[in-house]
Amino acid sequence: MKVSTISIDLAKNVFQLLGMDKHAKQVFSKRLNRTQLSEFMSQQPVCDVVFEACYSSHYWGRKFLAMGHNVKLIPAQHVTPFVRGSKNDKNDAMAIYEANFRPNIRFVPIKTEAQQEILMLHRVRERLVKQRTACTNQIRGVLVDFGICFPQGHSAFERAMWDIINDESQRPIIKLMANDFWDEYQTVSTRLDRINRLIKQLVEQDPNGKILLSIPGVGPIIASAFAAAIGAGQAFNSAKELAVWLGLTPQQFASGNKSINGSITKRGDGYLRKQLIHGARTVVSHASKKNDDLNQWITQLRNRKSICTTVVATAHRLARLMWILLHKQVPYAPQYGAYQGISHEAN
Repeated sequence: MKVSTISIDLAKNVFQLLGMDKHAKQVFSKRLNRTQLSEFMSQQPVCDVVFEACYSSHYWGRKFLAMGHNVKLIPAQHVTPFVRGSKNDKNDAMAIYEANFRPNIRFVPIKTEAQQEILMLHRVRERLVKQRTACTNQIRGVLVDFGICFPQGHSAFERAMWDIINDESQRPIIKLMANDFWDEYQTVSTRLDRINRLIKQLVEQDPNGKILLSIPGVGPIIASAFAAAIGAGQAFNSAKELAVWLGLTPQQFASGNKSINGSITKRGDGYLRKQLIHGARTVVSHASKKNDDLNQWITQLRNRKSICTTVVATAHRLARLMWILLHKQVPYAPQYGAYQGISHEAN
């Protein structure tokens, strides 16, 4: 029997393989280590290779593509419902095989090494941001007990720390710890600046990144994360599908003739969704100063809804706009006219 589909349950060192023919009959079931897996797959005829989009999946996807196989990455949440019996590697491999043939499954595009390098920078940057915030919060907390209190913000923190370090009348232990905190803060800030410069440099060299940078509220951080995560949006058939995947659409509760929309679903990439909301908050704060269609829509929405609702709705609209521009491969250009009549009537 000739194998037509190979299902693989990925792991760190040991991999479970299930080979099936075109009639859904089992050809083989193997347990291989990393070296054996590469050698075994290089000897197989060209076929479909399916596994979950998880730890190391993009690496193996690129490797098997180079061998000529047709690789499909399935989101892990779409595989879980097909696991039958106890949780083990063999049953997981069978579940991956069955999920592969379900209709309406959106396979995950295999990321290039360049995309994963950018995502790696974002992961490191996110950790450093948390580390710097923890450092500033702790020093603020411990100094309050000594009557030292200063405003929020990095600039205020830096000025206050410099004053403490250079205050000759300050207690020696406080000055010692202030110097220690300051060294930690400076080290983390230097690393953050270096990563931010590298991200900006890379996104400005990317054609998709240049398109995204033309959109209001989208800077190098959002543009690079978006381009690295979804490329040109080729995995989505419409802007609506992207917004749903990002978790920026209301969660629906429907039964019979009754349908209720709740809060956003928060599905998909939480980091990318967070950055989009940060960008949308900036756009909303300046919307009243501009008269193009996007900002007039935001202003009118803000008059009816709360600030948080307006920010999330704006993030949803920006995400859809990003997909449209990437799909058309054109930069953003403000539109005028759609809301002018409404504005004149309101005046």
